[in-house]
Amino acid sequence: YKAMNIFHIPAYTDNYIWVIQSGSDISVIDPGDASPVLELINNNNLNLADILLTHHHFDHVGGTLELKKQINGKVYGPSGNIDGIDIHVSENDKVKTLEHEFTVLETPGHTLDHIAYVEKQKNIVFCGDTLFSAGCGRIFEGTFEQMHNSIQKLNQLEPETQIYCAHEYTESNLKFVISEIANEFIEDYFKKISAKRSKGEISIPTTLELERKINPFLLNVLPSDLQDLPKLEQFTELRTRKDNA
Repeated sequence: YKAMNIFHIPAYTDNYIWVIQSGSDISVIDPGDASPVLELINNNNLNLADILLTHHHFDHVGGTLELKKQINGKVYGPSGNIDGIDIHVSENDKVKTLEHEFTVLETPGHTLDHIAYVEKQKNIVFCGDTLFSAGCGRIFEGTFEQMHNSIQKLNQLEPETQIYCAHEYTESNLKFVISEIANEFIEDYFKKISAKRSKGEISIPTTLELERKINPFLLNVLPSDLQDLPKLEQFTELRTRKDNA
């Protein structure tokens, strides 16, 4: 079974455009900006196979139409109003790219059209802005309940699942977590991430197993004052505190 070579292209201030490579072919996830992708393609003589989109926000889809001019394959994405999608996908649909098969999960909350792509043999998920390391996306279009359910859907994946989210927010997320939870493991991890970031290294991918220890939005580790509340109330209160932090 083929290894999956994944790397990132930085875009905007803190976006990651994820790239899957197989030989001279690449597919990209959430190309919010075409120019760094075109630069990569031209400098390295690569072919662009497919584009996979997670949701309609401009910093994730902004480069799609320009990149589509030289695509060999298809643009996959959620139903709705994103320009340039060839194949609209929804829950449990399969997307095959560069000999890897992804299963689509619907993960509404941040936006109503949000989806994630899971590769079950390799335990990899591209989850856009639903789950971040030590955090989760803001709820712009959905409800707290939708976002909570979407995160718990991701929480059902295998513990070793590698989580490729679309922003570098880990350090600031951990600052919030530390302000809410006294936990030595989280404090040590924060120091590790701060050291990495000060050298310009990235904090992603993370794993589900690690997130369960550092990310209160999965509800596996919580501030002590929330522990007796029902799950949805725990989540709602946490997200509200983060919004107001």
